[in-house]
Amino acid sequence: MFIPATSIDEVITSLENIITRSIQTKTRAGYFATLYLSVTQSIKEGIDKGLFQNGARMEKLDVVFANRYLQAYHQWENKETLSACWQYAFRETEKSSVLIIQHLMLGISAHINLDLGIATAQIQAGRNEPLKNIRDDFYTINTIISSYTYKTINDLNKVSPLLSLMGLHASNSSSVLIQFSTENARDGAWCFAEELYDKAEADLAAAIQERDQNILRLGKSIVKQQGLLAFTIWMIHVFEWKNPQEIIAALSANKKQHFTVGQNL
Repeated sequence: MFIPATSIDEVITSLENIITRSIQTKTRAGYFATLYLSVTQSIKEGIDKGLFQNGARMEKLDVVFANRYLQAYHQWENKETLSACWQYAFRETEKSSVLIIQHLMLGISAHINLDLGIATAQIQAGRNEPLKNIRDDFYTINTIISSYTYKTINDLNKVSPLLSLMGLHASNSSSVLIQFSTENARDGAWCFAEELYDKAEADLAAAIQERDQNILRLGKSIVKQQGLLAFTIWMIHVFEWKNPQEIIAALSANKKQHFTVGQNL
């Protein structure tokens, strides 16, 4: 039975446990969990330093948001039914042919594009507050997510030496892998939160299911590439590290950053 975290410290402990299990079992699910742990630790630090307008509300949002990922992981691990986009993301971790960056993007896409909007609307509805009250803190937490995402991708050169070849296709507007943007995901998540916040309780499940299917299609487009880009990805993969234990250790070595409100990315 899934037992949700009740504090940000419990979220951190749960993420550490996932990473430990991933190292022990050589599971690629640990890649996203490692990135997410760094993000969560930085959010906790931001709350402690008064970075957010409402620290207590932000911790509640962080916990509700994280529990959606933790529950999805539990459901996948126990072969239970889970959201389609997370089912796809976890299933792809079983494939050695998927690039490290693709594993990260699948997790980021499912968590921001689906989970963040749901958690944000849920928090504000539960507090009986207008959604707009959380907008500034919503964008601050996304600044942290984006910063760690870009830093992690920049640091992938060690484990994926030919990753820079992806830049050869930067003008390929048809490639979702190239065009993927955490800023676009953030803005989409806010719009999704607005949609959910204004819906009647009876309509929420259908809206979430429709969104889930849309993000599933996005996830598939991140992995399934064609033509020259597919060949480039194959080349990148040939020279990537293959041992999940070593890759998780390398990702865990990312240095912490400090953030300020309004930081430009």
